[in-house]
Amino acid sequence: MVPSETLRLSSPRPVLVTGTAGFIGSHVAHRLLDLGWRVVGLDNLNDYYDVNLKKARLERLTCREGYEHVHADLVDRDAIQGLFERSRPGHVVHLAAQAGVRYAATNPHVYVASNVVGFLHVLEGCRQHPVEHLVFASTSSVYGANTSMPFSETQSAEHPLTLYAATKKADEMMAHSYAHLYGIPSTGLRFFTVYGPWGRPDMALFLFTRAMLAGEPIPVFNHGRHKRSFTYIDDIVEGVVRIMTLPPGSDPSWRGDRPDPASSSAPYRLFNIGNEQPVELLDYIRVLETCLGRQAQMEMLPLQPGDVPDTEADVSALEDAIGCKPVVPVEAGVKRFVEWYREYYRC
Repeated sequence: MVPSETLRLSSPRPVLVTGTAGFIGSHVAHRLLDLGWRVVGLDNLNDYYDVNLKKARLERLTCREGYEHVHADLVDRDAIQGLFERSRPGHVVHLAAQAGVRYAATNPHVYVASNVVGFLHVLEGCRQHPVEHLVFASTSSVYGANTSMPFSETQSAEHPLTLYAATKKADEMMAHSYAHLYGIPSTGLRFFTVYGPWGRPDMALFLFTRAMLAGEPIPVFNHGRHKRSFTYIDDIVEGVVRIMTLPPGSDPSWRGDRPDPASSSAPYRLFNIGNEQPVELLDYIRVLETCLGRQAQMEMLPLQPGDVPDTEADVSALEDAIGCKPVVPVEAGVKRFVEWYREYYRC
């Protein structure tokens, strides 16, 4: 397990965190600041969802000592190059992306620009201004048509079912090539259905909560019979920060530092990060009903194109690497989300 004193070790070089007005990025930045790291945050505050929520997240960061914010777009090559030249980060935690699986069907160019071209600019920044470790967000969606449970990093991820997943798979491959060619220590993290306070309004928990409080029906796809490895935000953040302090090659005793299944010798690794206990959507909704004190009006619908019936995370490699794994049960996590939602929206 990564010792707490290692997590608190403050480098003279800052951590560059992209997407700090976003859900996961804002939480990661707060955690790093709590541990004494200096953080340079990047976000373009796009309007994919409520910009006011993004501004509220950002306001909580900009008032903190040790945080510097840069308003820029990943697609702006000159801006990203200038950012690396000025800040000279020691670590990069790349969490910015165009999210939302279904939005890609109507806005494919946005996904390729942000998730592929934008990531290329980050990789180039890391190449031209060497960093100790690049940690980047991937997704469980890359497993796509794979039906073998639980999903393991050793399994094939060659058949993504959505453009969003395809862009994230492309990111993994690009990062590996840069790790191989230029020796950039890189770790990709495949997130599994992240939820919690300050979450994204386009995610199921947020949508369900808003509709149920308004007395409106909620759309329940696949008749609620699919399962997900719902993962609470604090568990995600702990994994990201601990992995950040363990670049590939730093400790050959843990399993995660062995060559990947394709026998690559590059300083590159992939980890699942998700709760190992999948929960059926109907049970997730029942937990929310209990927390809100009201019953959901459910509109039962078929499985949407591109959706997978189930996800289940094998996090044994992650646990070997950092000595812990996501453990917050949905009963506790949903309760904390509802408490935040009621306070934030005063309802």
